[in-house]
Amino acid sequence: MSKPITNNAILGMGQTGISLARFLLRRGEQCEGFDAHRVKLPDDLKIPLHIGSFKTEKLSHYDRVIVSPGILWNNPALVKLREKQVPVCGDLELFFENYQGPTIAITGTNGKTTTTSLVELMLETLPGGIDAGGNIGTPMLDLLRDNHQPARIVLELSSFQLERSRGLKPDWAVLLNFQSDHVDMHLTPEEYLAAKLRLFEKQGEGDTAMFPADATWDEQVKSLSQRGVRTLRFGHCDENDATSDMLSTGIMQTSNDPVLFWQQNDQRQIVSCGQIPARGTHQHMNMAVAAQIAADYGVSHNVIRETITCFKGLKHRLEHIGTKAGHDWFDDSKATNPDATIAALNSFKKAVWICGGLRKDLNLAPLASVAHKHVSHAFIIGKNTLPYAKMLEKAEVPHTVAGNIKRAVSMASKLSGNDPVLLSPAAASQDQFKNYAERGEAFSNAIESLGGGA
Repeated sequence: MSKPITNNAILGMGQTGISLARFLLRRGEQCEGFDAHRVKLPDDLKIPLHIGSFKTEKLSHYDRVIVSPGILWNNPALVKLREKQVPVCGDLELFFENYQGPTIAITGTNGKTTTTSLVELMLETLPGGIDAGGNIGTPMLDLLRDNHQPARIVLELSSFQLERSRGLKPDWAVLLNFQSDHVDMHLTPEEYLAAKLRLFEKQGEGDTAMFPADATWDEQVKSLSQRGVRTLRFGHCDENDATSDMLSTGIMQTSNDPVLFWQQNDQRQIVSCGQIPARGTHQHMNMAVAAQIAADYGVSHNVIRETITCFKGLKHRLEHIGTKAGHDWFDDSKATNPDATIAALNSFKKAVWICGGLRKDLNLAPLASVAHKHVSHAFIIGKNTLPYAKMLEKAEVPHTVAGNIKRAVSMASKLSGNDPVLLSPAAASQDQFKNYAERGEAFSNAIESLGGGA
C-alpha cells in the first residue's frame, strides 16, 4: 500500500497556490508554500511560507510537490524531483482525484475562454446548472468547497495545467486549435502540442472528443475512435460540399449569408451569422463548438439559438468600444499571437491596425499577406518595433512607429477616412503592461480622452 500523502509543498503562491492550500487544509492535510518572489498570503491562510529559489534537496522531503501553472515545468529543481520519483503534479491532478461528476474540458491556443463562457451560459439552464473554472478565472479546486459535488463542470485548460496532470479523464473534450505559442514556457512546439493532447490520453468508451476538421488531426481521431471514443469534427464548409456531412458543427457558406450549424436530434440546426452580434468568423466557430456541446448535454435548440444571437462577446476579444473621431474602435488585446490577429483582421474589409508588443520569438511572416489585404495603415507599439516594421514593409502597408497606445490612438484618430481602428497586437503585453487586460483598458482610456464626440 502506498504511503498516504499528508505533507505537501505548494510551488507558486498566487491565486492557484492559495486555492490549493485552502483545499488541502480543508482535507486535514499539511502544506507549506514556496515562491521565488516575496509574496503576502491572505490573513486567514496560516501556513509556513518559504521565499527564494526552489531547492531539490529541501523539496524532496515532502510527500508531494504541487506546482502552480505559472512555474516552469522544466525548472531544474522540478526535473530532478521527478527523476528522484518524488510525486510532482498540478491542481488538475487533485481535481480529478476528488470530482467524479460530468466534466467538459476545453483547450486550444485561442478561443478557450469564449467557448467555456458560452458553454456555461447554455448549460446553466439545465437542472443543477454547471460550474466553470480552471484557466477561466476560478481555480478549479474552489468549485469543490465544503465537499460540494457540482452537477457538472466545464474547465478551461491551458497547456501548463495539462502538462502536469496524468489522471484527467473528461467526458467531453475539445481541442479548438493549435498554433506555436508559449514557446517561452515550453522547450519546443512539440512539447506544447504534447501537453494539449494529454487532454485525450485517458478517454475511452462513452467519452466524446472533438477536433478541427483539417487532416493534421486525422491520426489522433482514428486512434481515439479505435478506443471507443466518440469523435467529432468541426470546421468550415460550403453548402454543396460533400465533406460537410463529416462535420458535426461549424460555419457553412450558403448562397446567401454564412450560417452557424450544429447537430441536434438527428437534424442540422442553423443560425445565420448575420444574426450574431459578436464579430468575427473565429468567434462564430467558438459558438458552434459550444452549441454542439450544449446539444449533446440536452440543452434545447431554442436556448442555444437565443444564447448565440444575444452573446456580444467578451472583453478584449474583438470588443466594439464605440464610435469616436469618425472611427469605430475595436479592442482585441487578447490577440497575443499572429493567428489570433489574422482571424481578427479577416473580420474587416479594411482597418487601421495597432500592433506590436512582446513578440516571444513568434513568426510574424503569416501576417504579411493578411495585412496587405485588410490594413490601410498600421501603428506599431511596444519596446521592440523593428520586427513589426519589417513585416509591414514586406506587406507594403503604410505604417508609423507610435511606441505606445496613447500615441497610436491619437495618430489613428487623425487619419482621413472612416476605417475602423483595431487593436490586435499579435504579441504579449508584458513589455509595457501587466497583462492583456491592462493593455485593453489603456486603449479604451486613450479613446475616451480623444476630443470631440462620435
